[in-house]
Amino acid sequence: MRLTIDTGTDTYEQAIAAVQAAYGLRPVAPADWPEAPALDPRPDPQDLSGDDIGDGWSEQAFFRMIASVMPGARAVLRRIIDLGGTASFDEVQQYFANHPATPIATAKIGGTLTSIKAVQRRVAPTGASQLLQRDERARLYQIDRALVEGLRRAFAIADARPDLLRGEPTAPVT
Repeated sequence: MRLTIDTGTDTYEQAIAAVQAAYGLRPVAPADWPEAPALDPRPDPQDLSGDDIGDGWSEQAFFRMIASVMPGARAVLRRIIDLGGTASFDEVQQYFANHPATPIATAKIGGTLTSIKAVQRRVAPTGASQLLQRDERARLYQIDRALVEGLRRAFAIADARPDLLRGEPTAPVT
């Protein structure tokens, strides 16, 4: 639950009434208290389509994938999507080498991406091919163009609802 009281504009009576309402006590609102603005509904993964986009993937399946992978792998996947679904190994490595929010050492990009394979085994549709293809000869990461737009929509919900995403693992408390 989120309760916001503006101490600059709300009166004491309004603050008390808001706290009472939050706890379901049904207060009598002061006559001069304006109606609260309608809240914008928060986007939800259920707002995404469950229809097959290709190879069994749906926007909802993409969101489950995005939400489950490690943050570094999510950032790499997002970068490849932002580049249209195809990116060279070097381009991805250089982008993340000095990235301010998600730095990933050049030698660790491959290890970071293992999270995608591991999660895909668990959440991907039955029989789906690998979401992120690696062409070792051409040194390219590729995602089927038909899937890119669905991934973009899933990332839009992920951006709006970071509370639903997997975070970095916490260090064990000793």
